[in-house]
Amino acid sequence: MKFIVFLFFTFLSIHPLSAQDSSSKTDSPAEKPRASELPVEVVSPSIDDIVTRVEKRYSGPGFSARFDQRSTLKDVQITDKGFGKVFIKRPGMMRWEYEAPDKQIIITDGNKLWMYRPDENQVTVGYAPDYFRDGKGASFLSDIRVIRQNFDVSFEKKDDPDYHVLKLLPKDKEKKYDISHIFLSVSKKTGDVAKIITYNTYGDETAIELSSFQLNQKFDDAMFSFVVPEGTDILQMEEEGDKKKK
Repeated sequence: MKFIVFLFFTFLSIHPLSAQDSSSKTDSPAEKPRASELPVEVVSPSIDDIVTRVEKRYSGPGFSARFDQRSTLKDVQITDKGFGKVFIKRPGMMRWEYEAPDKQIIITDGNKLWMYRPDENQVTVGYAPDYFRDGKGASFLSDIRVIRQNFDVSFEKKDDPDYHVLKLLPKDKEKKYDISHIFLSVSKKTGDVAKIITYNTYGDETAIELSSFQLNQKFDDAMFSFVVPEGTDILQMEEEGDKKKK
């Protein structure tokens, strides 16, 4: 299972005045529309307004949510699906508990990364920043400031009735990113990040839908660490320095 770790205008109608009775000898002066009858435009929020709202929404110590994930490898057209629950603690701590198709837990304390597959009696260990740096793997959820700091944000779609759909492009054009761009769907009603679609430089796509948020939760740090069970096979992830040597 691949893991690559979001207002419409409303107008009030003006109804035309009723025509005067044809038997009237004189026309009454045209009445000016009252203030309450004038059209009212609901001003669409700016990108800065939306990002600020998201930052405030996720400014608490932590939160949990249900997630549904779909990952597609473009070249071979293979799609994996999974779902489960995610726990986030600011800054940088995450715990993704996959319930299907296979049980799997992905944990990071912001420094170390564990990917545990109990059915295979196997854990893969690595350096978290290599895999979650700059918003990869939806990691900006653990530090929402990354959106403003590392990405140029624009509107992707303005006519969606339920969501502000934003497009995120990495700011640093000289830096080698695994991320090509991200689409972020933000609920107009709540300010929740409802969907994240990430594309890497190969065109592979990972879509994560989030629901059932529980905000402002205080999690113990122990949730974001992993004690390897005795007898578990331990594999080491390739680190960034190793990749550059190749």
